[in-house]
Amino acid sequence: MNLFLLGRIIGIYALIFGVTLLSPILIAVWYREPEILHFLWPMAGSIGFGALLWLIGRRRTHELSVGDGYLIVTLFWILLSLLGAWPLMRGFGLSPVEALFESASGITTTGATVITDLDTMPRSLLLYRQQLQWFGGMGLIVLGVAVMPMLGIGGMQLYRAETPGPLKEEKLTPRLTETARALWLIYFSLTLACAGGYWLAGMGPFDAVAHSLTTVSTGGFSTHDASIGYFGSSAVEAVAVVFMLLAAINFGVHYLAWLHLNPLHYLRDVEARAFLGLVGAAVLTVSLILYLQGAYDQAHSSIRNAAFVVVSIVTSTGFGTVDFAHWPDFLPVLLIYISFVGGCGGSTAGGMKVLRVLLMVKQGAQEVRQLIHPHAILPLRLGQRVVDPRLARSVWGFFALYTFAVAILTLLMIHAGLAPLDAFSAVATCLNNLGPGLGEVAYNFQSVSDFGKLLAVSAMLLGRLEILTILVILSPAFWRR
Repeated sequence: MNLFLLGRIIGIYALIFGVTLLSPILIAVWYREPEILHFLWPMAGSIGFGALLWLIGRRRTHELSVGDGYLIVTLFWILLSLLGAWPLMRGFGLSPVEALFESASGITTTGATVITDLDTMPRSLLLYRQQLQWFGGMGLIVLGVAVMPMLGIGGMQLYRAETPGPLKEEKLTPRLTETARALWLIYFSLTLACAGGYWLAGMGPFDAVAHSLTTVSTGGFSTHDASIGYFGSSAVEAVAVVFMLLAAINFGVHYLAWLHLNPLHYLRDVEARAFLGLVGAAVLTVSLILYLQGAYDQAHSSIRNAAFVVVSIVTSTGFGTVDFAHWPDFLPVLLIYISFVGGCGGSTAGGMKVLRVLLMVKQGAQEVRQLIHPHAILPLRLGQRVVDPRLARSVWGFFALYTFAVAILTLLMIHAGLAPLDAFSAVATCLNNLGPGLGEVAYNFQSVSDFGKLLAVSAMLLGRLEILTILVILSPAFWRR
């Protein structure tokens, strides 16, 4: 393990983060807001800290190992959470724990918050929250991968550690830097298209840009306390639904569809088909129950609200138009359940990812068939592809760790003072990077104790890095290498 090289890479990311603070500074200048100093000092501190680390390790050009990649990714997200908290403490007057919670929620695209009265906040501070999620959505790690080869640093190990999801393609293009740039081009293009859609649907320019940043990142932060419900527009909701779905589909599929100018790639992808099928079935179930239970007088209102909330939850975005925590029957718990599924691997969505769930369902069905035909050879398939048994075992291992994390964190949340159901939903919403929960955390985490907020930060980071990355670092065997 080369500590000088690790420090150099972390320094580069700190430098990149410092440069991103130019955006809220320019907004403050444009709107003549006095909050410029809230960003100038953090920007100077981040750039100075990053420059110092880079200078210390500037002559180290050894290749990274896979273990180094896991360590850098973990340290970076912790560091970014800490750096991101600095402007929040100065601008919003939050305590250190609250600022860390808000920062971690932003960069992990969770969307849970401890801030209220957003409608009265300066626009520079609001934009800062939004852009935290936008950079966290695709990952500054992937951005750095496009830059590092120019500095003599290999990036494949970082890309492997950062990009979530099973069965992901390691490189969409022959060169890793081209892959990172292609991903960011798609991400940026979707953001521009989303902003344009919001503007055409009736949002003002600032709100359109701000919400596009957290829609495409499936983050869910808003510039209003009432979230998307503030606009009361079916057109705005339709734009949000379309781009939340696009952001939750594997960006590799977007790349292929764009490269070949063929939208049929979305239907050919097994995971994308399963994801869209899950969304359709959930919308149908929820809208039917809402209508039959009399939650809404008209069928189209049931369908409209069901479609928006289901898409917002399953993509782990967390935008709100209605309070689903008070919906009838088992619907609130059902929505928390589907948040565990999440979106597709290689997307900005959270959760366990559709492909893992699909593999577990198929393997469960295969085990039943194997009992009926004990001597038959039944390979596990996804479409036309035979799945490596080692991958199937790793998926079940991931599921076991995910379940164990939910159980332990829920017990600790109860110890932190939450009621059992509230504790479970708080863990689910943080681990799945969702945002809204049930009960005490249905709107925000303001009333949760500092210990509970720190637990939530841990859950957000575990969910953002898909548990395994952090567990690798915590393993004694990693440090004995």
